[in-house]
Amino acid sequence: MTDMTNSNTTNQSTVAAFSILEEMAAHSQPSRVTDLAVTLGMPRARVYRYLQTLVSLGYVRQDPVTERYRLTLKLFHIGQAIADGTQLTSVARPVMAALRDRISQTVTLSLPEEAGMRVIDIVRVETPVQIVTRPGALLPLQTSAQGKVALAWGSYGAQADPGEDASGKRYDPARLAEEIAAARRLGWAVAPEETLRGVNAVAAPIFDIEGRFIATITIVGSVQDIKPEPAEAFVVAATGAAREISAELGCMEYPI
Repeated sequence: MTDMTNSNTTNQSTVAAFSILEEMAAHSQPSRVTDLAVTLGMPRARVYRYLQTLVSLGYVRQDPVTERYRLTLKLFHIGQAIADGTQLTSVARPVMAALRDRISQTVTLSLPEEAGMRVIDIVRVETPVQIVTRPGALLPLQTSAQGKVALAWGSYGAQADPGEDASGKRYDPARLAEEIAAARRLGWAVAPEETLRGVNAVAAPIFDIEGRFIATITIVGSVQDIKPEPAEAFVVAATGAAREISAELGCMEYPI
């Protein structure tokens, strides 16, 4: 009985610690204990104890002046080591770099999850409009180019109504249905100012050896460069890179 109790306590502690890490990762600014406690529905003292443990492990640092907490790069380095060891990222990265150099835009690689698209790799280009999305960010299914591709080609259900997109437009389920159908027909999707203000993206699906949708490659840039109806060069570049990566993964017949 004692062992079971300890096991349950350990599991609950693990869940709580990761909840704190994920909540901190969702924000670019350092976090206050009170804000984390309110958002996560945990007692403030409990959140404080977990933060102190994470500080001692090197995952979190506390600012001695503001007393706020921020993540260190330790998690990033762990994630990068995992990414470097996967076939997808090792195959995709040189294609992404070549694509970035050819079109002079930032390129991202994302994996589907039930709640959204997880950005796992980014190859950036220096532009006046900097793309602030970071590896590990979770993009919404309904209001991202990557998410629309996932809804078109994967068995993912759109989550609750997100309200408004980044430009302040009300989310429209009927419009989303049309965009999903278009993505499946054309093999790509866009999301002008839906995820980030002033930013558009062109995403295309990547398939594995069994023809299953597993990821997206996305060209990301300002709406001045990538119009709501993107230039053919961007579409050809994104879909061509997706086909190249899929072929490297063993996909003999690209489904589009």
